[in-house]
Amino acid sequence: MSGGDPILIWGAGAIGGVLGAVFARAGHEVHMVDIVAGHVARIRTEGLRIEGPVETLTQILPASTPEELTGRYRRVFLAVKAHHTEAALQALVPHLAEDGFVVSAQNGLNERVIAEAVGAHRTIGCFVNYGADWLGPGQILFGNRGGIAVGELDGSLTPRVRDIHALLRLVEPDAVLTENIWGYLWGKMGYGALLYATALTPLSMSDAMERPQARAAHVAIGHEMMVLARRLGVTPVGIYGFDPEAFLTRDRARLDTSFARMIANNRRTAKTHSGIYRDLAVRRRKTEVDAQIGIAPVLGAGVGVPMPAVSRLIERIHDIEEGRCVQHEALADTLAEGLGTEWS
Repeated sequence: MSGGDPILIWGAGAIGGVLGAVFARAGHEVHMVDIVAGHVARIRTEGLRIEGPVETLTQILPASTPEELTGRYRRVFLAVKAHHTEAALQALVPHLAEDGFVVSAQNGLNERVIAEAVGAHRTIGCFVNYGADWLGPGQILFGNRGGIAVGELDGSLTPRVRDIHALLRLVEPDAVLTENIWGYLWGKMGYGALLYATALTPLSMSDAMERPQARAAHVAIGHEMMVLARRLGVTPVGIYGFDPEAFLTRDRARLDTSFARMIANNRRTAKTHSGIYRDLAVRRRKTEVDAQIGIAPVLGAGVGVPMPAVSRLIERIHDIEEGRCVQHEALADTLAEGLGTEWS
């Protein structure tokens, strides 16, 4: 049994489920929390099954719904959908030890929300980009390995962030301990915005990115995100072939290379469609769009960066969520119309 404080994983879905199962297999004391009672029951009786091309394991774990949880924890990983962050924090805070901290293993810039609730000094930033999907109670698809980075919000290299880095290396041996966690988070914001554009279609991520008719829209979306990041003083880090500098400058040759790499990367994974697509087409529920990329136009308005293509993308996602339109191959094609970003 490995030493150290118990680890609380709040959100036992795709990301949190993989973290909890791998940490526990290594001998760490882990407690899982999830709002889906049937999922919780399966985890603590038959076990949490992680399956897919990366690896397969089944781990029986202590698990609770938020109402059942007792005790206080120092090391907490928050792994809920971005739009559930505030509600999760309300339930989580009473279980956070006085010297405890929260690691945001989520999409978006939820570190901002967490810091408002518990303080920036009790918040650790985390970039998680492996492919995983919740398949059903007690069942998670681990579709592909991907980058992980962790860092303090102020860039310092503290003992606690080194401890979290060591834990994350159990999941991804190449996990990065960084002084630029905001760079990783904004790199993922840019790449993630492109995935929202692919989810407007029924196509796989790679097929949607490959369509020449959507290229102008994808370029405009990535460009707006990178301009905003730079205006906020962030130097974004590239992920999965997404080249922040290419989108910032709109350099044609670099963009062609970036798209080729993103498409190739997505063809190598068992997770062919994004979690956004699954929310819209499979689970028929609202996406994380407002809590994840919806913050970008708000931040842009505050620093004088217009974001018309990203705003149109958000509106289209809402249209699908509310049943005003359905996913279609051509739905992303006009997002850049009239913005002077024609692409041929």
